[in-house]
Amino acid sequence: MDGRRHLQRTFSTFPGGAPGAGLLLLRGAAGLAALLQGGWWLAHSAFVYGLLAIVCGAALLIGALTPIAAALVGLQSVAVALSQFPSFLPHTKLSAVLLAVIAVALVLLGPGAFSLDARRFGRREINIPAAREK
Repeated sequence: MDGRRHLQRTFSTFPGGAPGAGLLLLRGAAGLAALLQGGWWLAHSAFVYGLLAIVCGAALLIGALTPIAAALVGLQSVAVALSQFPSFLPHTKLSAVLLAVIAVALVLLGPGAFSLDARRFGRREINIPAAREK
């Protein structure tokens, strides 16, 4: 190495095919759960918490800023699991832990090819012109 620091992306690839479909399913499950939970909290006067859950859930569904949205959903789920915060889900502690695990998986794996992130930050083709001879 020449001593320069190399930039590393949060996620290096956007897998398509079956792995991409699996990531889409994970994002859909986590996003839908966050949306439902956020709606329930909004209905029960937890405005800020509910609004954050809805925004993050929608971001997960479309695959926008997936690592950030998934991290926030995971943190909310851990907060629910460790507190007596009300929830509409049966078996709240177990549901919150499972949602946190899915969120961690999404942070580590990225959004996949079927996402807005892949459209915005995906692989690009770079054309390097041939060197001129002297």
